[in-house]
Formats: sequence, structure tokens, C-alpha cells
Amino acid sequence: MAESGRLGDGFVVWDDRPADETSEITLRSGHRVTAYSYGTGPEVLFLLNGGPGLPSDYLRDPHVPLATEGFRVVTYDQLGTGRSDHPDDPALWTIERYVEEVEDVLAGLGLERVHFLGHSWGGWCGIEYALTYPARIASMILANTCADIPHLMAEIDALRGALGPETVAMMQRLEAEGRYDHPAYDAAVTLLDYRHIRRLPERPLPAARSKAGFNYPIYFAVQGPNEYHYIGSITSWRRLDRLHEFTWPVLIVNGRHDVLTPACGMRMKDAIPGAEIAIMANSSHSPFYEEPAAYRRRIVEFLNRHRLGG
Repeated sequence: MAESGRLGDGFVVWDDRPADETSEITLRSGHRVTAYSYGTGPEVLFLLNGGPGLPSDYLRDPHVPLATEGFRVVTYDQLGTGRSDHPDDPALWTIERYVEEVEDVLAGLGLERVHFLGHSWGGWCGIEYALTYPARIASMILANTCADIPHLMAEIDALRGALGPETVAMMQRLEAEGRYDHPAYDAAVTLLDYRHIRRLPERPLPAARSKAGFNYPIYFAVQGPNEYHYIGSITSWRRLDRLHEFTWPVLIVNGRHDVLTPACGMRMKDAIPGAEIAIMANSSHSPFYEEPAAYRRRIVEFLNRHRLGG
């Protein structure tokens, strides 16, 4: 992939141009977050990126080109990341507080209804947000996410098992000792990341910027030390039994090799009336980089069918 973010045929994979509008929003807690808007018009695609603890770059930039499809693309740096405030208060890192943060952002921007795209952690928070503030949701794309963390943990155990029993035993021993920085453990996680997070030879530049700004303590508090060992506050979260409350159109996206496996996606599809699912055959957790053209065609087709203007 070229550093310009273009494929050989001129297809724009990502666009890192400055936002058309940048806004500072004061949360009810008094903290400030920074939001970014691209394009104009009544059809708003609101992005909530994964992590938590990552700046918005990695999800924002590959979706900015959708502004040329007639959508206003809006996202923000979650508290503790990017250009937003960076408080040092562990009590802030709960899914319940993040739900209220999203509501403060949408209200602060005057956005009454949005097409909501949540990726990974952004999907978990997005599901919780939609159950709390359903009137804000026009349609929803749940990308590389799930609604049942205990089930996901069982799926991850199977992915880890493919490394072989000796490697799994090594990982379990080092996890028990809290030695997540051990070279052998790091090597195992790196291999799993290549298989199940991003099957690319290099990290795309927007993803590299997000990684450089990673606020690890937030991630550790909510999830754990990495994508394959959940010990944070999210471990018991599950909402499958409430997804029947979703009355808006929903598209679920998974990669065939996704760390949040297609089985996780199918559980959501079965629980949401009328939901659609797209399994990207050559992707893991980042189809907007791994299969950008196919990914974009699918979500644009979905969004076009469900424009607020009909």
C-alpha cells in the first residue's frame, strides 16, 4: 500500500486532510474533547473507534472519503486520547461514563439522529449507547465487534490454541506472573496480531499515529494487557438478550480471520431483527485497510438504502 493512502487504480484508502470543522466540546464532567467533521449535509455518519485509549485517526481517516458520497463524517478523540483532555483518574474508564460522553458529544454538535458506526470497543460502547439513547440512532454499522464478552473470550481461547500447547502454556504462565513484556510473550501476541488484527506487512500511517498516541492504562483498565487476555472491567459485559430492542437497520461486519470472530457477528445477527451481516473473506480486524474497496462498497450500499431523506 502506498504511503499516500492510494491503491494503484487511484482508489483512496484513507484521507488525512484537516477536518472541515474542528470543535471543542465540554463534557458534563468538565473535561473537554475534540471532534472532527468532514463534508456537509443532513446525513451524518458518526464514527466511534476502538481501543479504548486510542486516538480516532485509525478509524477516521479511512472513512473520511465517504464525505464524497454525500455523508457528513463526524468523529472525536475519546477522553484521554488525541487532542482531548488527558485526565489521570481511573474512575473515568467505565463503559457507563463513555456512553454519557458520546451523548455529550452528539448533543454538543447538535446532531439529533445519526448513522452510527462503531468499531471493536466502539461497537460495545455503541450498543450500550443505543440501548440508552435509542432516539439518536437512524441506522447502525457494528464493525468487528460483539455483544457477549464471555463468548468472545472462549473464541479467543480457540485462536490462541492454534499456536500450540507449549506456546499457550508459556502465555498462561507469564500472564499469571503479570510479565506481559517478556520477549516470548510479546512474540506470541505479535503473531496473533498479524493473524487476527491486521494481515498487512506494515501498519498503515493513520493506524501508526493512533498507536503512537495509545493511552495504555485506559485500555488495561477496561480490557486488559492485549487483545487475547481479558481481565478488565468489560469481562462480564453481554447484551445479546437486549438486541431485540434495536428497531433501526443494522449491518454487522466481520473479517473471516477476525479476533472478534464471525461467530460473534452471527450471534448479533440472530438477536437483531432484520440485521444484515457481511463477512470480509480476506480480512481480520481491519477490513477498511485489508479490503478497502470491498468494505467501502458494502457500507455505502447499506447507508444509501437507509438515508434519512429516503
